[in-house]
Amino acid sequence: MPPVTRLHWLFWNPDEHRPRALVRIAFQTALTVLLLLVLGFLVLGPLWGALRTGGLSQDLADFVATALGTTLGSGLSVVLAVWLASRFLDRRPFADLGLHLDTAWWRDFAFGLALGILLMTGIFWVEWLAGWVVVVEYLRSPAGIPFVVAIWGPVALFLVVGFYEELLARGYWLRNLAEGLALPPLGPSGGLLLAYVLTSGVFGALHLGNPNATWTSTANLVLAGLLLGLPVILTGELAISIGLHITWNFFQGNVYGFPVSGLSANRVTFLAIEQRGPELWTGGTFGPEAGLVGIGAMGVGVLLILAWIRWTRGSLALHTEWARYVPAPASQAERLLSGESSAP
Repeated sequence: MPPVTRLHWLFWNPDEHRPRALVRIAFQTALTVLLLLVLGFLVLGPLWGALRTGGLSQDLADFVATALGTTLGSGLSVVLAVWLASRFLDRRPFADLGLHLDTAWWRDFAFGLALGILLMTGIFWVEWLAGWVVVVEYLRSPAGIPFVVAIWGPVALFLVVGFYEELLARGYWLRNLAEGLALPPLGPSGGLLLAYVLTSGVFGALHLGNPNATWTSTANLVLAGLLLGLPVILTGELAISIGLHITWNFFQGNVYGFPVSGLSANRVTFLAIEQRGPELWTGGTFGPEAGLVGIGAMGVGVLLILAWIRWTRGSLALHTEWARYVPAPASQAERLLSGESSAP
């Protein structure tokens, strides 16, 4: 095989008529960054400036701009980049990233929402009963913004964040890595498990730049990634993960007033608290995700997810279809690009 052909083979899978897994992920990541820059330059920058000069208070302008920046900027960029990459690089329907929105999907989604509420409520009660949190205010919101109006900002924020982070990390990255790693001697099961661990590691590492982050908090967020990825590798759907991610974040920051992954999300919160107690247990300024109480909640979450899937599916097994790709028929242009003959 000539050197050029070997190099071509490293980047293109002729059997699947598409780029290799790491190439697909690299293109999707680059496309996300490009869309973020374009949206920021054309839409979000001018919008932020208009809000600051439009007669709104500083608090209100910053509040609206931040919410819109996350929902319109990050959310739209990630979803659009994943859709384009899925359609034109992966050669698969968008729904095959874990978004088959049937009755079972919505039932699992409701379970995920309930699970996030239950786990974060458990964390709050453990710390409150231990005397590690004290409620100092109720229904807190920025000056000049009624609470019943302000609370919808975080609701929208965490709905969007829960969806696009799971779509990216557990939907796109995990599925593509599983397919790329499902080679001998790993096979589909080994490829899926290795992709599950690797994407959880990346999920933790991406939070290293958060305020108050430490190596301990990063390791704990790897565990959070494993919790969020568990239902995906067992069901092939994102429903439980998205629901859990949404309510875990919202109840953590905007119901019980904890920091969310080091970020102070409690400018609008049902309960404003002062956190005390040993940082080893509470997570300190990073929030419960960095403490032993948070790890305990994650352990309970694993057991409840396994019980739910066993109850609704009748058994527990790896969804190895996520590591298997059924090639779509290649077009004439794609056959030419891959160097294949167009002759039958």
